[in-house]
Amino acid sequence: MQSLRMIEDWPVPTAAAAVVRGGDGVVLGAAGPQDQLFPLASVTKPLTAYAVLVAVEEGVFELDDPAGPEGSTIRHLLAHTSGLAFDEHRVMAPPGERRLYSNAGFDVLADTLTKASGINFAQYADEAVFAPLGMTSTLINTAHRTPAGAGGLSTVADLARFAAELQAPRLLDPSTVHAATREVAWPGLGGVLPGFGHRRPNDWGLGFEIRSEKSPHWTGTHSSPATFGHFGQSGTFLWVDPAAGVACIALTDRDFGPWAAEVWPAFTDAVLADLA
Repeated sequence: MQSLRMIEDWPVPTAAAAVVRGGDGVVLGAAGPQDQLFPLASVTKPLTAYAVLVAVEEGVFELDDPAGPEGSTIRHLLAHTSGLAFDEHRVMAPPGERRLYSNAGFDVLADTLTKASGINFAQYADEAVFAPLGMTSTLINTAHRTPAGAGGLSTVADLARFAAELQAPRLLDPSTVHAATREVAWPGLGGVLPGFGHRRPNDWGLGFEIRSEKSPHWTGTHSSPATFGHFGQSGTFLWVDPAAGVACIALTDRDFGPWAAEVWPAFTDAVLADLA
């Protein structure tokens, strides 16, 4: 895929990327060091969400069990509607009233899973998600101040396996993945999309951002509204475009900034054009 060569011109020390086809999980193209470990920052959140959803299906807890501030549930925390502040355990709004993107909320999720299962969150995520998918290099550093929100390390090769799982689930019932990635939780809520400002609506599923009609956006101008995924402040992203039937991962070692907001959408559009 010629489009993947665009990462060679990104203003970063190192970049790696891959495109993964839905259905069979075939890697259609790759560029850069596929096995190099990169900090994921908030691309950790979809991994965390997947572990939480496995726990729901295993009966550890239910989506509507209480967690976080009074009136909040597991579902609220996954959808960034618990009312918790961005990076501290301070209540900013009643649950379900605003889309307040919250690292603290994902820390609460990890703590809740640990207490309910009796297994350390990082170990649970490894046993429930990483090991079954063969993601042997991926880990979540629980010593990090926000282990669930930003403490992940992974490779493009490992995330390609996760991207394949998102498109053809084996660990979860497909209906669970559909609900988490295709159905907006609390439709119509506005909120800040980190790095891009306030959006109304600021659609989100359960642990996954849903693109909808947001503009500008970190995906492409030709990405379908059904596109879902996440980006991280360490200069990383993973998106799945169900309309195109592909997923794309890009990891870098430069923090997100104006450079990323400029090159990522053009890169995504080029990838989609390559596949058209």
